Amino acid sequence: SYFNQYHFIPLDRTSEIFEDLFDHRLSQASILQANDLLAARLAPVEEHTRQALIDADVLHLDESSVSVAGKNHWVHVASTDKITHYGLHPKRGQKATDAIGILPNFEGRALHDHWKPYFGYQTCQHALCNAHHLRELKFIKEQYQQPWAEDMGTLLMEMKETVEQTKGQKDRLSARQINAFEKRYDHIIQQGLKANPSPKKQPDSQKKRGRPKQSPPKNLLDRLSQYKGEVLAFMYDFRVPFDN
Repeated sequence: SYFNQYHFIPLDRTSEIFEDLFDHRLSQASILQANDLLAARLAPVEEHTRQALIDADVLHLDESSVSVAGKNHWVHVASTDKITHYGLHPKRGQKATDAIGILPNFEGRALHDHWKPYFGYQTCQHALCNAHHLRELKFIKEQYQQPWAEDMGTLLMEMKETVEQTKGQKDRLSARQINAFEKRYDHIIQQGLKANPSPKKQPDSQKKRGRPKQSPPKNLLDRLSQYKGEVLAFMYDFRVPFDN
């Protein structure tokens, strides 16, 4: 199990290792049986891990695709700085997170990349990953040559540095600092919206189904505006990291 699971060595090569070292080739079925036995013995540890994550103040969330027997599945990650839980499920959305059972019972602050199904859980507060925002802002600056994007990236980094400098002395920024940062944030958003107005409404006869398509700058501006509290959660609450 150590070779096969922890070091990701395939079944056949794990059998080969035993043959080379001990002159006895384990069958693949024996390795799978060992994995099943170990998983059963670790069940209480997994349950303890799940409960510790549910009780955490801040929970990091993400999901990544993985191939299982030739079919696409998803690895759902829930973690803190000390504990990580991986849940494998054929679905990516709320059906999977419900089955895994951590997020539905979590009441702290969930930090993620703005994937919509996470917002379906209202028992917790939310925070958004600013590493994602910085990448998108850099893309908009380079591809669309819009100055507001660089200004917003600079402001977010200035906020982050101010929070880091303050942490050793106080547990929060002053009201004056927060107000000044918020005003600059709102001003940059307004500058961006001027450069990226909403798409013009079409006559009823020409309307298509669904939402009108928007540019990447407008989509990001809408998120930064509508989810301001979640974007700046790290500034309001020092327990919340800047990114995921």
